[in-house]
Amino acid sequence: MSWNADTAYAMTLVKHLSAPIGSWPLQEYDKFALLRYILSSFGLSIVVIVQFLELYYNCTSAYANLDALTLFACGILALTKIIWFRIYADNLTCNYSSAMNDYLTIDTEEKRIVMRDHAFWGRVICIIALLIAYVDSVIFIVGHAQISSEEAKANISILGHQAGYAIPSTCTLAHFHITTSSYLVIFALEYIYLVIMCISNHGSDSVFLHIALHVCGQLKILKANFMNFDVTSPKVNERFTALILRHNHLIKMARKLAEIISFVLMVQLFISSMLIIIVGFQFIIALTTSDFGMMSKSFLVLSAFLVQLTLYSVVGDYLKTQMEEVALSVYQSVWYDLPAKITRNIVFIMMWTQFPIKLQAGNFVVVDLGTYMSILKSSVSYLSVLRVMMET
Repeated sequence: MSWNADTAYAMTLVKHLSAPIGSWPLQEYDKFALLRYILSSFGLSIVVIVQFLELYYNCTSAYANLDALTLFACGILALTKIIWFRIYADNLTCNYSSAMNDYLTIDTEEKRIVMRDHAFWGRVICIIALLIAYVDSVIFIVGHAQISSEEAKANISILGHQAGYAIPSTCTLAHFHITTSSYLVIFALEYIYLVIMCISNHGSDSVFLHIALHVCGQLKILKANFMNFDVTSPKVNERFTALILRHNHLIKMARKLAEIISFVLMVQLFISSMLIIIVGFQFIIALTTSDFGMMSKSFLVLSAFLVQLTLYSVVGDYLKTQMEEVALSVYQSVWYDLPAKITRNIVFIMMWTQFPIKLQAGNFVVVDLGTYMSILKSSVSYLSVLRVMMET
């Protein structure tokens, strides 16, 4: 389909963010797209393996090992997202194709305003993802390069003569003869794949959350159509049936999204909960020792994971709320003036809203604001215990 101004406004940023790693849902799945996906997956796999080896060899300081653990967890999360989104590419393609059709068939200014509002927040999420990807990558590289440089100067016999790799890889690369030119190439590749890791992680979030917000916007439009339904106009049966079919379509789209994200959210919640505690403890130690470099790096990593949890929780709660409020909008309509044949269908709408589609982690933990607050409370409690143990 050709893009109009509304489509371009909504989807340009998310396309540019996801296309480099081959995860743009509306791309042509040709050899070039497959090559980009393979290169991204292969590079991320190498990063994960190197971080595992760093933890296995354990020849550096606790700070460097913590960096390796952080990247190891982030690499697994990024790999999970791009692989899972590739497996369920049809689900994303169906949703984005439906969104394209929605933008091309806008017939009222009220619909355009609602869709623009949700597209705006989708763009905000994309901008946040880009900032996190590039800013965090630079801060992480500067912080880790400083740590590995100091260790290289302190123990040249073990760590070799090269100093300051972009990501934890000193122990692994110490088994090879690294020349100055090779060092520069390795440093550049590590930086590139660190950025790819951030884009694969946060860019995949943008792809999913953007389309989830679009579904929420369509549910909001559907609620307005139910509440403002005109029983005096002709073809009442056809028009109300069209609204019922639209509701059924949006339920199918939301179910496809929930199917995609279930396993990803399970991995996300586990890794985020673990790293929030570990990196938070690192931040407390840096705050105690007045290590401002470590403090800033820990704060940015901690903020990135909290932003991820916040966005998924807010959008998940919003989607659940919009699903539930469809029944209320039908009740507030003039359903009592509708033909008896049509009013019987309202019962089925009410039944569907009793079981709204929710974003769930592993199909058993609902990701909403309640879950978000529980994770924060538990994390703060663990950090408080660790801080007291450190002080004693």
